[in-house]
Amino acid sequence: FKSNMLVNLLGQWRELDYGGESIPVGGLAYYISPPSDLANIIHDPFHAFCYILFVLFSCAQCSKMWVEISGSSSRDVAKMLRDRQIMFKGQRHRDSSLLIVLNLYIPIAAAFGGMCIGVLTIVADFLGAIGSGTGILLAVTIIYQHIENAEREKEQGAMVF
Repeated sequence: FKSNMLVNLLGQWRELDYGGESIPVGGLAYYISPPSDLANIIHDPFHAFCYILFVLFSCAQCSKMWVEISGSSSRDVAKMLRDRQIMFKGQRHRDSSLLIVLNLYIPIAAAFGGMCIGVLTIVADFLGAIGSGTGILLAVTIIYQHIENAEREKEQGAMVF
């Protein structure tokens, strides 16, 4: 596929002498992959900038999408508040005014939270953590979820040990 222009635009790869691993050396794949060390960041700051921009934008968009599909969107929160008969002080009793206020905060908070997670991932990648920053973040999230499930089962008395 080395002669295909589309494949070359997506990325050019070089095989490492050890481990049989391929690393991107050009194309889009190169610019969205993390720089391997501090020298690469200094040598090619555009690569580092593209990687940071890609990770922050991707994390922000995924967080905003997650809010919409998880039942935490502005519309869902407004319905929950209306069902519990909770009103904002100074707001009219119309649903549209509550929805406007929630639309000011919820999407921005979701995007900011996603970008904070992106910053953690970027820092872990730049500091050369064992594995990738994304892998570390996934491992911590999975472990935390297992701890929460164990505590929930313990409260319900369904835990075996």
